[in-house]
Parts: sequence; C-alpha cells; structure tokens
Amino acid sequence: MSSSLPQTMRAIAITQPGGPEVLQPVTLPTPAPGAGEVLIEVAAAGVNRPDVVQRQGFYAPPPGAPDTPGLEVAGTIVQLGAGVTGWSLGDKVCALVAGGGYAHYCVAPAVQCLPVPAGMDMIAAAAIPETFFTVWTNLFDGGRLQAGESLLVHGGSSGIGTTAIQIAKAFGARVFATAGSDDKCAVCTQLGAERAINYRNEDFVAVIKEVTGGAGVDIILDMVGGAYVERNISSLAMGGRLVNIAFLEGSRVSLNLMPVMLKRLILTGSTLRPRSIAEKALIANALREKVWPLLAAGKLLPVIDSTYALEDATAAHARMESSAHIGKLVLTL
Repeated sequence: MSSSLPQTMRAIAITQPGGPEVLQPVTLPTPAPGAGEVLIEVAAAGVNRPDVVQRQGFYAPPPGAPDTPGLEVAGTIVQLGAGVTGWSLGDKVCALVAGGGYAHYCVAPAVQCLPVPAGMDMIAAAAIPETFFTVWTNLFDGGRLQAGESLLVHGGSSGIGTTAIQIAKAFGARVFATAGSDDKCAVCTQLGAERAINYRNEDFVAVIKEVTGGAGVDIILDMVGGAYVERNISSLAMGGRLVNIAFLEGSRVSLNLMPVMLKRLILTGSTLRPRSIAEKALIANALREKVWPLLAAGKLLPVIDSTYALEDATAAHARMESSAHIGKLVLTL
C-alpha cells in the first residue's frame, strides 16, 4: 500500500442480522487492490434494497466479497492493482462493487468502473451504477426492449423505477408505471411515464388494458412478485416479457400458466451481484457507449431522495424500509 494512504479506515459493519440499528461504524484495515482492481477513495456510496436484505441476514456477499455492505460508490482512484490499464491515479470514477461500499476506501474491478459523467457531482454519480447496470441488463439484454414498444415499471418511484422510466423513454419506448401515492405518481410522469397508476386506489391490470386498447404491454419490469405475477401475465401483450428483479411479496406463487402458452410470453429475471466480473464488464461497456452520452448531456439524471453521512447509515436504511423515499438514498463521506 502507498505510504500516503492510511493503514486503517472508517467503515460501516453489520454487527449482527437485524434492524437498521445493527449498522455500526467500525475501524477496518484499508484494503489493497489485487490484480485488475483499483482502490477508490470514496466520496459517496449508494444505498440499495439488497443492502437491507443483507443486513437482515438473507443475502450473503458472494465468495471473496467484503462483509461490509454497499454495492456502488463514486470517488477518486488512489491506487492501481497489477495489470490495470485505461485508468490513472486521480481519475474520478463511479463503480459497481460486490460489497464494501460503506467505507472510506473501496476496492473495485477496473472493468466495473466508469468515468463520472461530465458535469455530475459525486453524490449523483454514486447513485448510478447499481440501478443503471440492473436496468440496462434486464430491459435491453434480458427484456430485449425496442423503440416503439411499451413498458410497465412497477415501483416507478424507486431508484430502479426512476432509472427505468428515464432510460426506456430515452430509447423510444412508451412507459407506464405504478407507485404508491399521488406524489410518487407525479414524479413518474415528470420523468417520462405516459400514465402513472396509484396502486392503492387503481387496478393496474384494468388501467393497462384501457391505455393499450386491450393489447397489453410488451414488457413488465417487476420487483414485487407474489400476487403480481398472475396480474402481470394478464397485462402482457402477445409475445410479451415479464422480467423480475426482486420478489418483495414472495417468489412462491400458484398460477395458471396457460396464458403463457397462448400469448407466447417469456418469464425471466436475473440478479446482478453474483455475476462474473466479465459479465459485468460487458454491461459497463454497453452503458459507456449507449447511456453515458445521455448522462453527460443531462438527458438522464439519477433522482436523489436524500443524503446521509456515512455514520448515519442507520437512518438511511430506516428511510428505505419506510418506502417513503422517491429515488435514491446516498451516503456521503
């Protein structure tokens, strides 16, 4: 390790499985980058739903990943591992990581780093990687979204939702969204949703049938699962695709699969964290080519709900679990 870097750093540890209060500041050895990795001095770190699930004890880090939570960071490269090309000391980057983001220093595979978009601050940059990687690979790789197709985004006011609405709209899709309040629905329409559906007092199946002239939508991006699965299938058009990225209401369902055959539907889904570095590098390359110019031009922008000091990670998790937030929560250092 460079003599100018501290031997230890402050980080947030999950002291035991439980509620937000189990997140505690600790002192840990400053990590060193291995081959193909960079060390980032973290300026900001995004907070994501998988961090909450990990804190609760249900989402262990992949083998070799730090126990410290945090899947995305923005900051400055302060050390290069062996064999790293394309990056230099002092470069401002945001990065997708498999863990370790809630800390003053974080190691990231060099191929999972992207330059901080022109004109963007570190807080906004830290809110990009997890949701943009997730949305891109699920909508465009898995879902094969094309210009002119229609998309329904559940949880439209979440970090994933606000990202999905903007990206799909930018690439020429008709976008619809569900959210849990009129204020959240208003944000969805401001971001580009043609119609936002308040699921507390409207039936999204009926609304989608109405706004598509009975045809249904081509793709649904869902993080709810449970009873939504059968309703999603009802809302899909011929040849439609249901893409699940989480199951907040459960992954076990009993349903009639005949409509899947009759409408030639595809039911798919994915997780991002366990994927190989090579797979994540492909997503990073696609984002750099297709999405980064839109971010630099201000045509896409992560929606930030609120920021918290690193030591206040407990409050950030409490807000995420309240589901009161619109957009992303970010820890600042």
